[in-house]
Amino acid sequence: MRDSNSKDVILIGAGVLSTTFGTLLKELAPEWNIKLFERLDKPGIESSNERHNAGTGHAALCELNYTVEQKDGSIDVEKAKEINEQFEISKQFWSHLVTSNQIQNPQAFIRPLPHLSFVQGDKNVNFLKRRFEALSPLSMFKGIEYTEDHNKLKEWMPLMMEGRDPNEIVAASKIDEGTDVNFGELTRKMAKNLNEHENAELFYKHEVQDFSRRKDGKWEVKVKDLKTKKIEHHITDYLFIGAGGAAIPLLQKTGIPESKHLGGFPITGEFLVCNNPEVVAKHEVKVYGKEPEGTPPMTVPHLDRRYIQDEKSLLFGPFAAIGPKFLKNGSNLDLFKSINTSNVVTMLSAAAKNFPLIKYSVQEVLAKKADRMKELRRFVPDAKDEDWDIMQAGKRVQVIKDTKEHGRGFIQFGTEVVNSKDHSVIALLGESPGASTSVSVALEVIEKNFPEQIKQWEPKLKEIIPSYGQSLIEDYQLLKQIREANDEALKLNNK
Repeated sequence: MRDSNSKDVILIGAGVLSTTFGTLLKELAPEWNIKLFERLDKPGIESSNERHNAGTGHAALCELNYTVEQKDGSIDVEKAKEINEQFEISKQFWSHLVTSNQIQNPQAFIRPLPHLSFVQGDKNVNFLKRRFEALSPLSMFKGIEYTEDHNKLKEWMPLMMEGRDPNEIVAASKIDEGTDVNFGELTRKMAKNLNEHENAELFYKHEVQDFSRRKDGKWEVKVKDLKTKKIEHHITDYLFIGAGGAAIPLLQKTGIPESKHLGGFPITGEFLVCNNPEVVAKHEVKVYGKEPEGTPPMTVPHLDRRYIQDEKSLLFGPFAAIGPKFLKNGSNLDLFKSINTSNVVTMLSAAAKNFPLIKYSVQEVLAKKADRMKELRRFVPDAKDEDWDIMQAGKRVQVIKDTKEHGRGFIQFGTEVVNSKDHSVIALLGESPGASTSVSVALEVIEKNFPEQIKQWEPKLKEIIPSYGQSLIEDYQLLKQIREANDEALKLNNK
């Protein structure tokens, strides 16, 4: 007999955000019925896939775009503190899944790896030094080091110093407590765990095509089984749209007011991947630089050691370019189909305001491997063409919306939660650092959209995430305790 307190929830997309939310929800409300629909044949194939993203655990240890220089020359570190706390929250959730035997072998998806920031030239060196001075007194960034000394830099990143002009002005900061995260593997583990839940069903090769609102307030979801071509109809109390680049078109199909004046700007990514094991062995860190002026945060150049199914590799990039697809496995009509009467002015305003970004993206489309290698040699002076191949990365769709603060056509960077007024529709839009902060995003969804249940769920939330309701930014002893527990559960102590 059906539990009278039970609700039906449909998740769209089998990426890291949907599987995280579904896994958290089954912990909080095990009697609720969950259905997940994914149009591809496996979980984590699009942007969550380990070969489609840099895999960095975004903890703001090295990403310079989270520490912005103000007009008075000071460095604003508030975003860095927020991102760092959110990543610690993600690690708590993953630790809970490991210690409760819901997923095994954490080293398959997370490993310790130092994070470095690297800059060139007087201006950037001056910025990095002031960033170091702003972060070093903070308990969250305890242990951060800084140097301009070439000999020390050779110890930290030998590959990047080989063949470098000894008189070049460079600097780096380093924190040893960084990680490399295989979000594809993590997504697959959570999908498997969710599929084993008695009240959850996962449907692959099923495409959500449309929605209609019923008189009783529930949603009827039209789904096509791509194997049999059969059309199915499913009824649900809640819609959760976590479909990556496809989230905006799907949200538009609901017709809710919150889907109006909203658009997306698709950005394609490419990486250079090293195929020479001898070169890979010389770089056991992640190094982030500064993005070129007038480009989005996803273009921040970085050279990352990666661990993918025990295979060690190096990725450099990303190189951004425009293309009409909203998903790597999408259609060239995606962008055009997403433009309608409610958002056409929004989209045109964004194009007018961001012409330098569009120009940069077009230039990147026309770039050849030789151009990519020239960028790489800023990081690795001795890089040889034959050691590196071009690899297509995942798609990112930047949210474009109208805001009171920025006016029409503002491009929003980061992850955006959109929900209907009655909380029956929830959509996650945007991009980085979504995967790393996915648990905080899921918590935001819970707190915003389940006001009747949140009090009842609080004890369980505190069991799953011990710091829930407390500040890791303000309470250093709690932060230290949480980090030690996470390191033990996730086997991050073995450097």
